[in-house]
Amino acid sequence: MMTLTGPFTQLLPLTDIPVRGKLVDEQLSIIPNAGILTDHGKILATGNFNDLREETSGKGVEIHEIVGDAICIPGFIDCHTHLLFAGSRAIDYAARNAGRTYQEIGAAGGGIKDTMGKTRAASTEELAQTLTDRLDLHLRSGITTVEVKSGYGLSVDQELRMLRVIKKTGDAHTADVISTCLAAHVIPSEVGDEQEWLRTILKDIVPVVEAEQLASRFDIFVEGGAFTPEYSRPYLKQLKSQGFGITIHGDQFTVGGSQLAIDVGALSVDHLEVSGEKEIMALADSKVIPVALPGASIGLGCAFTPARKLLDAGASLAIASDWNPGSAPMGDLLTQAAILGTFEKLTTAEVLAGLTFRAAAALGLSDRGSLAVGQKADFITFHATDYREILYKQGQLKPNRVWKNGLPVT
Repeated sequence: MMTLTGPFTQLLPLTDIPVRGKLVDEQLSIIPNAGILTDHGKILATGNFNDLREETSGKGVEIHEIVGDAICIPGFIDCHTHLLFAGSRAIDYAARNAGRTYQEIGAAGGGIKDTMGKTRAASTEELAQTLTDRLDLHLRSGITTVEVKSGYGLSVDQELRMLRVIKKTGDAHTADVISTCLAAHVIPSEVGDEQEWLRTILKDIVPVVEAEQLASRFDIFVEGGAFTPEYSRPYLKQLKSQGFGITIHGDQFTVGGSQLAIDVGALSVDHLEVSGEKEIMALADSKVIPVALPGASIGLGCAFTPARKLLDAGASLAIASDWNPGSAPMGDLLTQAAILGTFEKLTTAEVLAGLTFRAAAALGLSDRGSLAVGQKADFITFHATDYREILYKQGQLKPNRVWKNGLPVT
């Protein structure tokens, strides 16, 4: 059944805006007293609510009237998360604040391998419930599409268990869950070296992922203490030849990951906190989507992704939460994006684009992220009279309503 929802005080469809380059707020189309006409989870039209109501009169359209002020924008897309994990790393956080580095903590037995032990020890039911709880929180925060990585199992059986939990939980959840295999997170303690583990992933994990359709994407952490560009390159090329989407954790502590992403034709490269002029210009000259992860900068107390420089150079920019137990435990995407915007001097248009259609591009998705005809009817509202209030409140103003596939879910 066709449904007309509105009137919205302001509707920002985020259409006809480029995926790459800097944006000014004057590029935002703003429709006052707006409505959205949907059918079977897709958008049929946007425009003046009264006009749409008159045009569809007598056609059996169900009217969902909005009472009070409401700013409507596309649902957020969190294109980089590690939502499936067990336990806490509060001890690591305290140690970092006391002056120890991320690498020092990892070498002493903390870090990713600490979470690995806790995740391996958790039951499948416990993992599924914690993932559901985090997805629920994200959905209430206006995030209608969520990428979720494996990466804390770090053995063949445990990585496959994680991916199966992501698939089963995601299939049952209201939000769309995009699964990514991050078996190449760090080198497992039981494995001799990075080459051996990468060969094992290709031999023992990838065929099962294909057979059970557990993920369409693979990720790798290219960094000292994890994986080198030298051995990551053939691994990623093999995965891409098998039809998988590629993304890379790159340029977080040392450079090299962003150039590798360009070389292998990755969809995105995420982090980029240490990217310099050379890396920025190379990314601007490529099709790779840079993804800023301000939660990691806040959690680690390090520099932000050079978002302003990337956009000014002509690159794209998506913004994601990186929600994980170690470097980005906050998980609040809107708050992080607002803080990034303040420190990097991003326009409201650039931040909203980074949370919606540019984040969709980082996932290789073209059917969401804007309120255009034919797009998924995923949209959210804020109780406000002006769209600029959303970032002005720096995360304190949360969505008061969320629609998924045209249906209200909160």
